[in-house]
Amino acid sequence: MNTPPLATSDQVQAASLTTNTGSFATIEPHLEITGDLGPRYEEILTPEALVFLAELHDRFAGTRQDLLATRLRKRVDASNGRDPGFLTETAHIRRDLTWTAAGAGPGLVDRRVEITGPTDRKMAINALNSGAKVWLADQEDATSPTWANVVEGQLTLFDQVRGQLSFTSPEGKQYAVTGDATGATPTIVMRPRGWQLVEKNLTFVDRANRRTNASGSLVDFGLYFFHNAQHLIEGGSGPYFYLPKLESHVEARLWDDIFSHSEDRLGIEYGTIRATVLIETIQAAFEMEEILYELRDHCAGLNAGRWDYIFSIIKTFRTRGSRFVFPDRKQITMTVPFMRAYTELLVSTCHRRGAYAVGGMSAFIPNRRDPEVTRRALEAVAADKKREATDGFDGTWVAHPDLIPTAQAEFDRVLGDQPNQLHRTRAEVSVTAAQLLDVESVGGQITEAGVHDNLTIGLRYIESWLRGVGAAAIDNLMEDAATAEISRSQIWQWIHLGSITAEGIRIDGTWVEEQLVDVYEALERTPGDRFDDALEVFRACALEPEFPTFLTVGAYARYL
Repeated sequence: MNTPPLATSDQVQAASLTTNTGSFATIEPHLEITGDLGPRYEEILTPEALVFLAELHDRFAGTRQDLLATRLRKRVDASNGRDPGFLTETAHIRRDLTWTAAGAGPGLVDRRVEITGPTDRKMAINALNSGAKVWLADQEDATSPTWANVVEGQLTLFDQVRGQLSFTSPEGKQYAVTGDATGATPTIVMRPRGWQLVEKNLTFVDRANRRTNASGSLVDFGLYFFHNAQHLIEGGSGPYFYLPKLESHVEARLWDDIFSHSEDRLGIEYGTIRATVLIETIQAAFEMEEILYELRDHCAGLNAGRWDYIFSIIKTFRTRGSRFVFPDRKQITMTVPFMRAYTELLVSTCHRRGAYAVGGMSAFIPNRRDPEVTRRALEAVAADKKREATDGFDGTWVAHPDLIPTAQAEFDRVLGDQPNQLHRTRAEVSVTAAQLLDVESVGGQITEAGVHDNLTIGLRYIESWLRGVGAAAIDNLMEDAATAEISRSQIWQWIHLGSITAEGIRIDGTWVEEQLVDVYEALERTPGDRFDDALEVFRACALEPEFPTFLTVGAYARYL
């Protein structure tokens, strides 16, 4: 193909011009593309878009690095015995009852059922035709961040915003966006990658000519916002985002600064952007109100990201002894006391401030070839969504179109014709720090089957992720990066604390390695699979003395 008009010769030359400050020479900050260029990539990686991304990095990348360092310090504190708690220095924000969040933007008034999924064209069209109120267009946990997925996911969104999205499968089957029975399509809420992830196919060169990988968060947000914000507004919605993995209100403040700058830069009215923050770390659970406050002019609500929340607790307290050891993953339900405390606090916090509370995703999915599996999945999802609707949530997530009628029925039963439950402020809810940290109340047991499940899920999901598939149906459950993180972190913790199974087996590295090899050797292999690499990744993040903060960080750097 012809070389597209990207930031190559002329732009790099212009960016390389030096400026003498009197004491040292500086250059114009810029981004350089190091990844291969595929069809239509030039429509996304335009010179103007790259200039916008460079400005974001120039202004905000340093703060991002500082905040990542702060995360590390807090983890060291937690490992040394300091429990997180509600902040004394921000108590005045919690006491002040006069401020509220921006709340719903156009197209976000009714969020009773949201469908989540990656941004490849086929999955996107299925989501857009599903009948859900919102599509969480996921560039994060449900997407493996290959360069193709990153850019082509942006192309999917670019085309849908302009009403030109279609797809033809290799077999010749054609897919088109038709919407639901009325022709309506879900409002798009895009989820960029978390602060911890980088984009190695784009290099940021700063004023001192230092070169670093670009921020995955800034790349995902910046490209989507730059290309689509105005079109979305004209279409009756707006540039809306889910913000993942936040660990503090200061991280929320950084996002708010980015939003304000971006609106000003593109001449868009202040407060047009709406963000929904996933409360999916134990640190953020103690700062929900402060997070809403920092984003109050741009915030639509909070979401209960259950799987990453569980992973965060294991990660944070993994060396703290039996007090923080979970049983088998399947025994950690949304009805155990510490998870009830977390979700009830989220609903009451949101509604007190005029923000939406959005529920999380049950992992059960139907199987169209197995009626019994489908029956059990629908039954489990119905119970999950009934609990959320009864507790006061304004909407919920599903991962499969066939689950939408079940989820919507439970919310319709509670909401009726009303779009939300903001009037239910849940004033009776009072949650303490001890309740949020009460992992021991889960009870349950670690079993050999639970160990085996974690090894199987970990290996199979990582292999899928390495092939570029970030959401994988495994044994009738929808697995993504968050559930894989639970699997590998439980194995690490059980080994390092010498946990004992219900069958009386002490879990140590030697025994787990034997079980891992058995699982690996029993896998069904296909040409081109990546189970060998997946085995290396799993060993590195679950069996080594050092605990990687995220399995995706190292795996991305080495294998994608």
